[in-house]
Amino acid sequence: MARRKKGRDVHGWLVVDKPAGLTSNAVVNKVRWAFDAKKAGHAGTLDPDATGVLAIALGEATKTVPYVTDAMKAYRFTVRFGQATNTDDAEGEVIAESDARPSDDEITAALAPLTGDIMQVPPKFSAVKIDGERAYKRARDGEDIEIAARPLFVEALSLVERPDADHAVLEMTCGKGGYVRAIARDLGEALGCHGHVETLRRIWSGPFLAEEGVSLERVEELAKTDEIDALLMPLSEGLTSLPELKCTHEGATRLRHGNPGMVIASDVEYGDEAWASLDGEPVAVGVYKAGELHPSRVFNL
Repeated sequence: MARRKKGRDVHGWLVVDKPAGLTSNAVVNKVRWAFDAKKAGHAGTLDPDATGVLAIALGEATKTVPYVTDAMKAYRFTVRFGQATNTDDAEGEVIAESDARPSDDEITAALAPLTGDIMQVPPKFSAVKIDGERAYKRARDGEDIEIAARPLFVEALSLVERPDADHAVLEMTCGKGGYVRAIARDLGEALGCHGHVETLRRIWSGPFLAEEGVSLERVEELAKTDEIDALLMPLSEGLTSLPELKCTHEGATRLRHGNPGMVIASDVEYGDEAWASLDGEPVAVGVYKAGELHPSRVFNL
């Protein structure tokens, strides 16, 4: 007999304004404990020293994680010129130095080739798998590893502030799988002065904004209380990238049993992915075909 998971059936999204110094998984575990939730996961890892939007899904909302993970994200970060590190951030060991410092115009010009559809080589200290093993584990063991370049779409990359000659504050909007540390590294190389990320903040991720984020202190303050559920956003927040279709009670019953159900459609075409709702509550995600939604994910609310 399978062991039953401990915890509550609680469903929804929590946007945490992640503090520096904690891994994303540590924050997820803290949130799951605070809500006494059976199930929790996040939609996109942040480095331990990074801050900002960490979108955490609880319960059935975990089924919508892919739609947030695949969405565009924006970052604000500080590049430190004159030093390259083995981790491409301030936590790493300095492996190269330069006295050269770029002008603002040189930085702006160097950002153009890093924008659009690019090929990016992830940092050696990253979670990318090489022959089934995480790159950072092999890098820690001193292996001289090579990571293949991966496609990345960078919608925007701009210089927003220049505090001093050693630093530049940039903002980037990109698709899934982008490494800000790699952008800083490649920018430094292009400018001939080396560079690494000194500070990093995710300012939005898909539908979630940093200003909507809850502090971890607030989560801990309300842990295991009746008031904590008020912090949650609806499960449907994770589906904003998909069109919503209304379904009948009969259609909802069929969808909940994994069968195609009748929906009312207006702006969708045959073969489009969409989600169905009944009285505002999500029922299923699937593919629209000739008046019916063919479910791929069903919500057990």
